[in-house]
Amino acid sequence: MVTPEEEALLLQRAEEHRVTVPRLLIESALAPTGETPTERRNAVVELFAVHRLLAGIANNVNQMARATNATGEVQAEMVATLRAVRRVAERIDTAVDVLGQS
Repeated sequence: MVTPEEEALLLQRAEEHRVTVPRLLIESALAPTGETPTERRNAVVELFAVHRLLAGIANNVNQMARATNATGEVQAEMVATLRAVRRVAERIDTAVDVLGQS
């Protein structure tokens, strides 16, 4: 038996992880590190997402480098692209930190 407060917390956490309360309890009970499979899956999904972003950015950097080499002028988009690289790197760091906490 759980208190109404505990039930509300369980419902909230289950909703956050997009699972049912029974699934949340099972995953929590069976997780040796305190990390649920849902949390690990979400971290892996995030890593795949940033990988796709990084691939797109790498393509942009290659195109700008090609244009810079051809004209001798730095492309205006270079600053925005390098900022995007930094943002993606921060997302990667965060996702790796989440995985490393397990």
